[in-house]
Amino acid sequence: MRSILASALIALAATPTLAAQCGNDGSGFAAWKQAFAQEAAAAGVGQAGLNALANAQYSTSTIRADRNQTGVRYALDDFIRIRLGSLDSFASQMRRERDRNASFYANLERAYGVPAGILLAIHGMETGFGRTMGSTPVVDSITTVAYDCRRSDFFTPHAIAALVLVDRGGLSPNQQGAAHGEMGHTQFLPGNALRYGVDADGNGRVDLYSVADSLASTANFLRQKGWQPGQPFQEGTANFRVLNDWNAATVYQQAIALSAARLQ
Repeated sequence: MRSILASALIALAATPTLAAQCGNDGSGFAAWKQAFAQEAAAAGVGQAGLNALANAQYSTSTIRADRNQTGVRYALDDFIRIRLGSLDSFASQMRRERDRNASFYANLERAYGVPAGILLAIHGMETGFGRTMGSTPVVDSITTVAYDCRRSDFFTPHAIAALVLVDRGGLSPNQQGAAHGEMGHTQFLPGNALRYGVDADGNGRVDLYSVADSLASTANFLRQKGWQPGQPFQEGTANFRVLNDWNAATVYQQAIALSAARLQ
């Protein structure tokens, strides 16, 4: 299936005269939105998405977060202590979540080959099992970083994807997410939501704020990135390397694998 992300890039490349001018502060955001609306329409965004774009606000909190990024620099033990408390306590939380709907996780593993422990570890580490999914409107944050000159090329297709999600009913115009447009229970960027999203609850749309859709989409993402069903996932294995596609920080990958092993 051809991804909307690739289609958006092709459409944008085909209309260079419409290219919106990036900026380094909020002063040019309104003008950028007007130009970007033409790019979005050319890439297939409909009226609902264009309305969401028109109402988007420049997010100073997003820019502040973007400028203050320092990366993950903790040793593994410190990362686990700060992020999880301890492996045992985190595994207990994972076990409680799994036991609420054990058949759901079993079905996901049968369908995608990804164990419950991996999915639960990601869910818990990303949003505390859905308790903290972000406080910035996704359309605001993703259009802000698409407009910002630092990484406009990277975020522009994700901004298009967010507007397509609004069109499709998978994202409300005011739905909140993380600082850079990450959305839902496991914090997908909008382009990845369109590329790997799964309608697991069968309601006709991919909604990453649904636990079922979000975890099925996460399993699908990992499988499409090369996850090998039934194979080990500890450090040094092929499956562990797949976790790099989820998060590039080695300690993050290690924490996922170690937590998942505690659940077994």
